Amino acid sequence: MGSLGQLILMRLRVMYRQPEVIGWTFVFPIVTTLVLGLAFRNEALSPVRVAVADGPGAPALMARLRDVPELETQTAPKEEAKRLLARGRVALVLVPGTPAPEALVDPSQPEGRTARLLVSQVLATESGAPRIEAVKATPVEEPGNRYVDFLIPGLLGMSLMSTSLWALAMPLVSMRGGKLLKRLAGTPMPRAQFFVSFMLARTAFAVLEIAFYCAFARWMFGVPMFGSYTALMAVGLLGSMSFASLALLVASRVRTDEAVGGLINLVSMPMMFVSGVFFASQNFPTWMQPFIQVLPLTALNDSLRAIMLEGTSVWALGAPLAVLAGWALLPVLGALRWFRWM
Repeated sequence: MGSLGQLILMRLRVMYRQPEVIGWTFVFPIVTTLVLGLAFRNEALSPVRVAVADGPGAPALMARLRDVPELETQTAPKEEAKRLLARGRVALVLVPGTPAPEALVDPSQPEGRTARLLVSQVLATESGAPRIEAVKATPVEEPGNRYVDFLIPGLLGMSLMSTSLWALAMPLVSMRGGKLLKRLAGTPMPRAQFFVSFMLARTAFAVLEIAFYCAFARWMFGVPMFGSYTALMAVGLLGSMSFASLALLVASRVRTDEAVGGLINLVSMPMMFVSGVFFASQNFPTWMQPFIQVLPLTALNDSLRAIMLEGTSVWALGAPLAVLAGWALLPVLGALRWFRWM
C-alpha cells in the first residue's frame, strides 16, 4: 500500500476511534430529523387564534365567530388583548365598533392576514346564513409534496456540511498543536497526498452517512426517492468533498481549538439559514440571490431535492454541480499554499 493509502487508512482509523465523529455522523442526524420531522409532520393546521376586545357588541361578535372551525376565539379587555397580540399569542384583535369592528393585526405575522380574511368572510356573511366556500380545500398528503419531504434533503446537506467541517478542521488543529504536523512535514510524504487523504477519508465515511440517512428518512417518514440513489450518492459525495476542502482551508493557519471552532461557526451558520435547509432560499431578497446561489450548501441542497423529489438526472444539474466542483478544488489549492505545518 502506497503512502496515500496509508494516510487514508490513518484518517479512517482516527475517525472511527473518535466517539464525537460517530455522534455527528449518525446520532445528530437522527435527533434533528426526529425533532423537526415530528414538529412539521403532515397534520391539519391548528385554528388561528383571535381575541375579541370586551365592550358593547363583543357578545354578538363572539357568537358569529365561535362556530368557525378555523378560528379559536377568546374575549379579553382591550389592553390585555393588545398584549396578547404583541406576544404572538393571538393573530388578530377584533375591537367592536360602528359601523364596523376594527381589526388590529401585526403585519409581520403571516397568520394575521389569514385571520383577517377569515373574520372578514364571516362578518360579510349575513347573520344566520351558511358560509359560502369559494373553493374546495383538499389536503395534500401524498409523499413528495409534504414539508417533511422538502426538509429531509436540506437536513442531509446540513449534516454533510457539519460533519465535514468539524471532523476535519478540529483534528488538523490538534495535530498542529501536538507538533505532529511538524513531524509529518519532515518525512518524505508528499504534502498534496496529505490533504487528498483527508478528503478521500471523509468521502468514504460520507457513503455510510448518506445511506444511513436516506434509509432512516424512508423508514420513519416515508420520504420518497423519484430519482436515482446512485445519482444522489454521487452528488452527496461531491458535496462532502466540497466541505472537506473548505475545512482544510479553515484549519490552514489556526493554532487553537477555540479559534477553529469560531471559524467553523462563522462559515457554517450563515449557510444554515440562507441555503435552503429549512425554507426555500428564494425567500431572501433578489439582491442576495447571486451570493446565495454560489454557496456550496445551496448547490448541494438544490441538487439533492431535484434528485429526490423531481427525479432529475445528474446531467441536468450542470450549474450546481459546477459550483460544488469549484468548492472542492479551490479551497484545497489555497490550503496547499497557506497551510502552516508548525
